[in-house]
Amino acid sequence: MAGMGLLWLNLAGIQPAQAQNEPAPSTLPENNPTTLGYHPGQKSGLPYELGFQVTFINQQLFKFRSPYQGPNSLISQNENELTDTYTLYAGARFAPGLEAFVNPEMARGKGISSGLGLAGFTNGDVVRNPALGMNPYLARYFMRYTVATGHGEEQIQPGENQIVGMRPIHRLVLTAGKLATNDLFDVNSYANSTRTQFMNWALINNAAYDYAADTRGYTQGVALEWINPDWALRIGRFQMPKVANGIDLQENLEHFHGDQAELELHPKVGRMKTPAVVRLLGYVNVAHMGNYAATVALARQTGTTPDITKTERNSAVKYGFGLNFEQALADEGATGIFGRYGWNDGTTESYVYTEADRSASLGFQLSGAHWHRKDDRWALALAQNDLSGPHKEYLAAGGLGFLLGDGRLNYAPEQILETYYNFQVAPPLTLSLDYQFIHNPGYNQDRGPVSVLSFRAHLEF
Repeated sequence: MAGMGLLWLNLAGIQPAQAQNEPAPSTLPENNPTTLGYHPGQKSGLPYELGFQVTFINQQLFKFRSPYQGPNSLISQNENELTDTYTLYAGARFAPGLEAFVNPEMARGKGISSGLGLAGFTNGDVVRNPALGMNPYLARYFMRYTVATGHGEEQIQPGENQIVGMRPIHRLVLTAGKLATNDLFDVNSYANSTRTQFMNWALINNAAYDYAADTRGYTQGVALEWINPDWALRIGRFQMPKVANGIDLQENLEHFHGDQAELELHPKVGRMKTPAVVRLLGYVNVAHMGNYAATVALARQTGTTPDITKTERNSAVKYGFGLNFEQALADEGATGIFGRYGWNDGTTESYVYTEADRSASLGFQLSGAHWHRKDDRWALALAQNDLSGPHKEYLAAGGLGFLLGDGRLNYAPEQILETYYNFQVAPPLTLSLDYQFIHNPGYNQDRGPVSVLSFRAHLEF
């Protein structure tokens, strides 16, 4: 979300996020029938795909302790907010290996406190710029070209931005156009979709991964993937926004860009029947960004409140790393564990996703088959976000980020617990009850703790 945003992580078939079925051993999210929504009306073998989703998320924030607050604080009052999103998925296969997709979308409503005051915000469907309005827009339009690099084929399962048929097991996949960086990078079968899984930003993605995106969570660029049964390698270059959390993207990919590379491995762990999935990520952003330490030093010299925009310059560099794993345990993968760890340099300003320089999460999903509800899911996870030293100093001195700013800061790590239960009413409709507990909201131990209760309805055809 930042530009996340965000992001609906369950939008693309090139992104695994559903975990409502088993996680498949395939190296590529788009191969994974467990991470993609099924469309009952879609017939096998047709050279096109058509689907639609609607998601309503209602969140209730309960009043919490707050001796003070600033311009970007989570507001301490009882507040109820509703978001609703609508997405159409359409695609066609024009030739063997060549496909095109388009996703018109509409996102309405707003988040609690207008999306401010938390690094791990509570709803990934929130678009943080109300000035954008609530009219439909094109979330994605992209081409995908697949070339075989070895023998063997596998069946493509129906799903969002997926067209049924056969594809090579060993292949190169070129994707170009408008999409979300996290459609392809930092995916996870158990924690990737605010519409069907965890809602908190620190769980649907690595919070320290400041990936290229506009404020809605999309960008333009190109990615190349080398896919094999036991491993995959992905690289991509995408456009950065012109300003932090901005909607307009820089057009010059030579001087402003977000680059990422990810190695995915499938090691066998102990006596587990299904291999684990481990993803190792590195990224470098080059954009018009500021420096926290330089901003604080400038403010001391001038006797003013630090303002990160005062040190912004072209060709500023921000880099980071991530570790992401998942392990299917039972129930054909519907029961499993997952985790992430993220780190970035913490010197260059948080620019796109959220304000976190370190992030760690761990959680599990349990299939409802254990209580005779095989399509239901219960899940629980913990996450912790941290800031670098310069970032702490900046906020403590009264500086504002694009998300945070209490006016002062009594620092402590932001800690999050989230649990949800998915009740599948019928194949198209899933209802969810979700609870989030946040200790030290916005890294401030003077405020909180925070409780948020959510109700979600997700309909998919």
